[in-house]
Amino acid sequence: MGGSVSSPAATVNAEAHVGSSVPPQGCPMHQARQESSPPSECPMHQAESQTAAPAGPAHQERAYDFVGCPMKAAKDMSDIDPANMMPPPNQQPASDQPFPLPVNREESTIPRFGTEKNWVYPSEQMFWNAMLRKGWRWKDDSLSSGDMTNIIKIHNRNNEQAWEEILKWEALHASECPCGPSLKRFGGKAKEFSPRARIRHWMGYELPFDRHDWIVDRCGKEVRYVIDYYEGDLDKSTYQFSFLDVRPAFDSLEAVWDRVKVAWWRWTS
Repeated sequence: MGGSVSSPAATVNAEAHVGSSVPPQGCPMHQARQESSPPSECPMHQAESQTAAPAGPAHQERAYDFVGCPMKAAKDMSDIDPANMMPPPNQQPASDQPFPLPVNREESTIPRFGTEKNWVYPSEQMFWNAMLRKGWRWKDDSLSSGDMTNIIKIHNRNNEQAWEEILKWEALHASECPCGPSLKRFGGKAKEFSPRARIRHWMGYELPFDRHDWIVDRCGKEVRYVIDYYEGDLDKSTYQFSFLDVRPAFDSLEAVWDRVKVAWWRWTS
């Protein structure tokens, strides 16, 4: 993770934009006390005029039931949703699971498009169930409950780092979107290697072990980012494990120009 590529200039811009203690004047989400209704610059506040935001993964709808106190989350395990008469999604232990796993979930720092909330990471139990659905069989590995805790921490740190890198790119467009970007949707493409990853492989470098495409909303404009994950050494203090290569996809002339500018900054720095 620590080896993810970013330009010095973009980093400075991002830190100035994200790390400032005073929010930008143009961002209506911070002006609730001064204004009775939000101005038009920030689409995320136009709930009445916008069409409904994509629902996203089903497990996000009740995610905040499991954020915070693990004991509360465990209690909620017995809840039945009156809307569908079903228990909370993906939180039930597997039939042959060798040990119990926590169901509490961690809130990310990544804004979720169309809401005032952030995305929420899966619990250890949800991650276990997801791996089973993908064909993994725990009996093939000597896995402990402590290993699952570490896996979740690495997973969450990977995503936080990916968002930090995206914010560096988005800092190039801070004037266009004073509210800041939000994550609209995402998808894994582990076996669909990007052209850049293939070229690096032809040059003798290893292929990434994973790839994600994240669709970011930039105040009404969709921007796709490609994220290649490369294996690194685990930093036990931060749980950074991967080297990330994050960049906007070649979906528009604007994205091409952003990558040309950043490449020039890297070359001349």
